[in-house]
Amino acid sequence: MENATAKETRLNIRCDARARELLDKAATYAHVSISEFVLSHALASAEKVVQANENITLQPEDFHAFLAALDAPVQSNPALEKAFNRHSEQVSR
Repeated sequence: MENATAKETRLNIRCDARARELLDKAATYAHVSISEFVLSHALASAEKVVQANENITLQPEDFHAFLAALDAPVQSNPALEKAFNRHSEQVSR
C-alpha cells in the first residue's frame, strides 16, 4: 500500500468554462482527477521556473575561470574588513 502524503493546504483557482472543459478532458485522458492533473502539471512547470532562476550554467572556459578564482590567494580588502569589524561590534551574539 502506498504512503499518501497528507494534503494540508487548499488552492482555489477560477477559470472560464472552456478552460474547465479542456482540463476535465485532459484529466480524463490521463486517468486522474482534475485536481491531480492540474497539480502535477503546475508542479512540473513550477520546478522548471525555479530551476531556471536558481541554477547557473557556465561555459567550460567560464567554469575554469571560476575555479581559478576560488583557488587564488585571498587579497586583502580593507573596506570589507572594516565592515566585518563594524558588524561584530554592533551585533551581539
